[in-house]
Amino acid sequence: SGAYFITICTFERECLFGEVVGGEMRLNQIGEIARQCWMAIPTHYPRLNLDEFQVMPNHVHGIIVIRTMGHVGARHAVDIHACRGLINQTPTWPLMKDPRISLGKIIRHFKARASKKMHDGGHYFFQWQRNFHDRIIRNHKELENVRKYIRENPANWQRDENNPLKIQILST
Repeated sequence: SGAYFITICTFERECLFGEVVGGEMRLNQIGEIARQCWMAIPTHYPRLNLDEFQVMPNHVHGIIVIRTMGHVGARHAVDIHACRGLINQTPTWPLMKDPRISLGKIIRHFKARASKKMHDGGHYFFQWQRNFHDRIIRNHKELENVRKYIRENPANWQRDENNPLKIQILST
């Protein structure tokens, strides 16, 4: 079992999901689709729990918790000290019955589903950045720090490394 901090960006980090106003994220239609598709991940992968999550103007942050066969139900039911390494294509078959499941496949499924719904809604221009960033959460303190980072991300948008306005200011 384990918890993984995931970041998924839009193509070229274009701000397409809405905007941060007064330290709060205001989702537009595309951002709402991304949110809904993220929240639906456990319906397709029942041995997953979702923890903290945030859609930002050009990226999505979330914590995915993969449960062992014995863990059922509660949001934070995983023993964070039992985390094992799953990086992109590492099979999760010891944790889930289907050996074809991997963290990479879970994220590809999310991205494909969200893209299809966006394109079906007339947003033909939408694209994700290739791949995703993931980090294993190794202990309870790190889990709390990641949760706090995700929750406070909208309030810290001006300093966020993914904020294109910050990047432009630094390059001038």
